[in-house]
Amino acid sequence: MTIKEAMVLAAGLGTRMRPVTNTMPKPLVKIAGKPMIDYVLDCLKQAGVERAAVNVHHFADQMEAHLKAYDGLDILISDERDALMNNGGGIVKGLTLLGRDTIFVMNADLFWIGEDPGKPSNLDRLAGFFDPERMDMAMLCVRIEDTTGHNGVKDFSMAPDGRLTRYRDDPSNPVVYAGAFAMKPEFLDDAPRDPFNINTYFDKAAARGRLYGMMMDGHWLTVGTPEAIGEAEETIRRFRTSA
Repeated sequence: MTIKEAMVLAAGLGTRMRPVTNTMPKPLVKIAGKPMIDYVLDCLKQAGVERAAVNVHHFADQMEAHLKAYDGLDILISDERDALMNNGGGIVKGLTLLGRDTIFVMNADLFWIGEDPGKPSNLDRLAGFFDPERMDMAMLCVRIEDTTGHNGVKDFSMAPDGRLTRYRDDPSNPVVYAGAFAMKPEFLDDAPRDPFNINTYFDKAAARGRLYGMMMDGHWLTVGTPEAIGEAEETIRRFRTSA
């Protein structure tokens, strides 16, 4: 399966990144010379995505100008200038701009490096892994030792077949959610149109035995504070040197 559409969450205030985000939105902060959101958009484009909805709020004009100049994707703006919708409400609002086929959902400030260029990409593999007959959502997951900038929280435990349960309920095989998942939009048809956290639907899928995960290749980065920028750039340098 090739997934053609995506939702990218990019509207947050980036409060922990202040003072950097006092003058710009967090997704445009450059890591190793490249805005964080471009790592995400490049992954989507490489995987065959053709259209992406991106929500904007903080310094929305800067975001719109950057996205307008980005090549290779049809980018639709989900405007949250008037009110932030949290990640769940942001997805629901963005879905009104897209179709009903399977989509990727990604965070604009979480990305990975170090994939093997001779193998299918993480998103290609996730698209092939997602089975809507058995799954409500299929997440990209990562081992905590393959992360930079993570706070150490273990999100889920993964069964041998990929089924996920909350780590607090089953601490057997811990994994971290890597900020990307595939789903059919219909899973959120009963969701509120107000701000809400998408974690409620992660829990709903898990309770139904329909939340699955797939381990990603490479190394995952999250950049939450100004101090973390240098740490992320050092990790990228290390990977580039060893490639």
